[in-house]
Amino acid sequence: MGKTLTEKIFSAHLGRDVQPGELVISPVDLVLTQDGTGPLAVRQLRKLGEDTVANPARTVLFLDHAAPSPRRELSNDHALLREFAEGTGCQLCDIDEGVCHQVVNERFTRPGDVLVGADSHTCTGGALGAFSTGMGSTDVAVAMRLGKTWFRVPESVRVEATGALPRGVHPKDLMLALIGKLGADGATYQALEFHGPAARGLTQPGRFTLANMAVECGAKAGLFPSDETTRAFLAEMSREGDYAPLAPDADASYARTVEMDAAALEPMLACPHTVDNVKPLAAEAGRKVDQVFLGSCTNARLEDIEVFTSLVRGRRRARHTRVIVTPASKRVYAAAIRAGLIEALLDFGASVNTPGCGACVGVHGGALADGEVCVATTNRNFKGRMGNPEAFIYLASPATAAASALAGEIADPREIAS
Repeated sequence: MGKTLTEKIFSAHLGRDVQPGELVISPVDLVLTQDGTGPLAVRQLRKLGEDTVANPARTVLFLDHAAPSPRRELSNDHALLREFAEGTGCQLCDIDEGVCHQVVNERFTRPGDVLVGADSHTCTGGALGAFSTGMGSTDVAVAMRLGKTWFRVPESVRVEATGALPRGVHPKDLMLALIGKLGADGATYQALEFHGPAARGLTQPGRFTLANMAVECGAKAGLFPSDETTRAFLAEMSREGDYAPLAPDADASYARTVEMDAAALEPMLACPHTVDNVKPLAAEAGRKVDQVFLGSCTNARLEDIEVFTSLVRGRRRARHTRVIVTPASKRVYAAAIRAGLIEALLDFGASVNTPGCGACVGVHGGALADGEVCVATTNRNFKGRMGNPEAFIYLASPATAAASALAGEIADPREIAS
């Protein structure tokens, strides 16, 4: 019987064939945590009388959710993680580096890896052909200390994306449509695999967007095969030596196949207050927008900033709509500066912030007022997600965010001449 990507990765790590549903203890290649979850992991380790890690070179601590810190309590957590990294030799990515899921893929993630992180969107690493998943802080603490952890090998769901995305429709729209089709728990503890011509044709940033949001339909992981697109990205990161091809077997068995016709898609929105409350943009067009946020681990890569800027360059934002841009990493920020994108965004009237999570988690850098509406390129729109349970968050592509910032209301990017 052929193997899916997930089954191949775990079989390689255990040196034997594995089956879906089987409980395994697997070596872990890479562990990450961040400033919201890392302090708990460190304290749990110390409560167990432990203060060492199995593989410091592949254990990465990120200061990204509050970067820079807005409060003394968070500053004290940052100090704890800096001190732990210094004492153990773990890798520290400080407040200038960017979002953990972007930076870990720029610098550390390899095809075929098993990656665990104390953050639900760790599944982003699946875009590079890794089995990459989020866990609780205590589980991640154990993985840090032992270099291994337990899994139930997930069933795999094959997402077959045919056709090609039309003009003005982007990978975010494809993923929102999939989440709307499956529902928030439609793939619980399963591994999504993205296949078909539309998936193969995505750039690496587009693949990151789909893998990042796999958890929003309950999936344990979201994986792409490792192919020439993967190789090109790793070469761009000066890591071509980390490349390894990885594909499922032709006769792999899937729990089910979900078909998506990319060519039939239109711009989509996830409407308040759940990610699976997905509607065509036309259903909400014209709704006043108070804030637009281009950022997060979902859509703040260079390609996303280029898409946004291509629609707004030489124009001004709507007077009543503020615009916040937070690049996903320092590397992305620097590239955007070199390309003249940041200057164009400033001329447009945007506020450009330090790389990191920014307004996404509501800790600082863009909290909403009561009753305000935000169009965001992020991955969650739950009540209170951006700092205020009385606000309303619409999830959208960078193109839709740009069109909405120009119009001051939810607007279709296909109606904006680039």
